[in-house]
Amino acid sequence: MALKPSFSISRFFVVVAATIFFVAGCSSGNEAAPKSGNVAEAPPSVTSDIPEEEPVAQVASQVSPSVVQVNVEAVQETPFGTQEQEGLGSGVIYRQDGYIITNAHVVAGASEVNVAFADGTTEVGEVVGADERTDIAVVRVDRDGLPAASFADETPDVGQFAVALGSPSGFESTVTYGVVSGLNREVPPELTGGTQAASLVDLIQTDAAISPGSSGGALSDRDGEIIGINVAYLPPETRAESIGFSIPATTATTIADQLIETGDVSRPLIGIIPIDISAADAEQFGISGVESGGAGVAEVEPGSPADEAGLEVEDIITAIDGEPIESSGDLFAALRNYDPGDEVELTVVRDGSEETFDLTLGEQS
Repeated sequence: MALKPSFSISRFFVVVAATIFFVAGCSSGNEAAPKSGNVAEAPPSVTSDIPEEEPVAQVASQVSPSVVQVNVEAVQETPFGTQEQEGLGSGVIYRQDGYIITNAHVVAGASEVNVAFADGTTEVGEVVGADERTDIAVVRVDRDGLPAASFADETPDVGQFAVALGSPSGFESTVTYGVVSGLNREVPPELTGGTQAASLVDLIQTDAAISPGSSGGALSDRDGEIIGINVAYLPPETRAESIGFSIPATTATTIADQLIETGDVSRPLIGIIPIDISAADAEQFGISGVESGGAGVAEVEPGSPADEAGLEVEDIITAIDGEPIESSGDLFAALRNYDPGDEVELTVVRDGSEETFDLTLGEQS
């Protein structure tokens, strides 16, 4: 028989759950994703005449050939009727056979897409598919032998070197640099054009300058590997300085592979709204049995896999199939290794005691 939750645990969930802005399912995460479709398994080489003491120039020489400008003509419904609009963004060549990753909000409503390459040539592109929840889209051009970028399969470290490349305001091949300022950031829809219903989560924050038109461009590490796809920035009216955001490369490649293969994205579903519980939170609020943090259950969707498995509000998920879960981001990342219909074992701390629950993953609609 379950014990009644302590006052401290209940108070923690009430306080933290009030700040949640996203729903559970599967989003981006921190675990490595296999580069099943990307053919560039190693970063391009540095131009030989660039000295080692110029790391930004070295990265630019490696990555710039893989960054494109995406010019879009779109038809949109407005209060004044159907109107044609033009826009531009950036993209990163994902595969040599013509596949390019960009943002979903860049190509939203596109009736025509033209891709301008670093060598000055252009090609007509078609939108293969777009995922509004992660703001990732794939565009294909009818050309082979493209200089595909190499995408990192690990999450970057806070403080590490970062170079952003794109076409802000139409200035092609613009290069800015800075550091990775933070991880697991959340951005509301209005900062990305509002094409997705919910906030983007688990983003990389950087102080490398990102501006209108940079969306869909590259965020690279010192070795010339793509660590993120640039997606948004805080504008000057927010009184912010140098706060930009990128979608982790592991998320971008996972979504791109699905869009290329099927034109759609399938996500496994647990059916909860999670909240982060750190070890410090557990200690402060007297939550026993949680030594390294976990993903707290703030809400269970009725009839969901979590509900059928017996999960309850204020449970704390600490492992999935034996792999530690220390945050909601870890949970989302772990779910990316599964498909709808897979069975998983969740390790859960309930009222200070560890229990296990068998759960069959659903599919997020």
